[in-house]
Amino acid sequence: MSNKRIGILTSGGDCGGLNAAIRSIFYRAKNKYNMDVFGIKDGTAGLMQRPVAAVQLTHKTFEGYLLRQGGTFLGSTNKGNPFKFPTKNGKFLDKSKEIIEGYHEMKLDGLIIIGGDGSMQILKRLAKEGDMKIVAIPKTIDNDVGATESSIGFHTAVDVATQALDNLQSTAASHRRAMILEVMGRDAGHIALNAGIAGGADVILIPEIKYSINGIIKKLNEMKKHDVQHSLIIVAEAVKKEDGSIVMHKYMDGERRLGGIGDYIASELMRKTDTECRVTALGHVQRGAPPTASDRILASAFGVYAVDLLNQKKFDRMVAWKDRRVVDVPIDEGINTYKNVERKDSLVETALSLGIYIGDEV
Repeated sequence: MSNKRIGILTSGGDCGGLNAAIRSIFYRAKNKYNMDVFGIKDGTAGLMQRPVAAVQLTHKTFEGYLLRQGGTFLGSTNKGNPFKFPTKNGKFLDKSKEIIEGYHEMKLDGLIIIGGDGSMQILKRLAKEGDMKIVAIPKTIDNDVGATESSIGFHTAVDVATQALDNLQSTAASHRRAMILEVMGRDAGHIALNAGIAGGADVILIPEIKYSINGIIKKLNEMKKHDVQHSLIIVAEAVKKEDGSIVMHKYMDGERRLGGIGDYIASELMRKTDTECRVTALGHVQRGAPPTASDRILASAFGVYAVDLLNQKKFDRMVAWKDRRVVDVPIDEGINTYKNVERKDSLVETALSLGIYIGDEV
């Protein structure tokens, strides 16, 4: 497949390691196969533009800081399903044909998509309907794609959350407070669980395991019996209130997003005890941070393997990390398998063994 044209796009929420993956794809494609490589701007939105919003990548593109930089220099989008694209008048249009036409207008021989399960689902459908040759690389800070042990962005998000706990510990001790850290985790609690163990949290709350305010209070009282007057609590944003209701933020543009469970936990603890609480919500700091070494290495390995799949004409495949090596699986497997935290997870047992309160049903 020498002297062919391939494209790259990043879709969905950004994270640490995306630029490392793009860099790896370029070097493998250009140095090994002499392919021309084009970066498509703003995900599928770039393919809708005319002319297509894309830039040809060169060695000079990667001469500087990009490997170390969070986010994606190509831009991304997580708004607007192209099959039901929202318009200003409140109606929806099918923009899928514009994306397909953009792909063929570029005369691409293959397209590498870097995205989560939602992005992969959309691109796979587009590929089927429009004869697009695609290979997928999984990225999600939530690490909930079941077909791979690790996805790009997860390690960086955990590292940021761990550093936050490290920073909060000293101020918690200084004022004898309970410091509550709210982290991302739309459906799964992997960030909270991993960072909570690494950062010495006393309480870890994740959406998969039911908790109670009284259970948290019992843990804090046990600590006070040992003359430990401060505590660290980490909670995933998808954790619900005790009554099962979801905590959401409503923004000025009308969009509603998960967030605020940390404030709920704090208010309940302060209402029922004399514990003084402070809340920190990390939010997008977890996405935009410089990628860790682990994420740079994983992204680089994924990029090399994805280009090799295109060269071998193995399309509709997703690269994955299993047993300390890169493999590939059908994209459908990446879409249809979901990895949340299970009770039998060894890290749940680790947390319990460390005396961490993680819920009432463990």
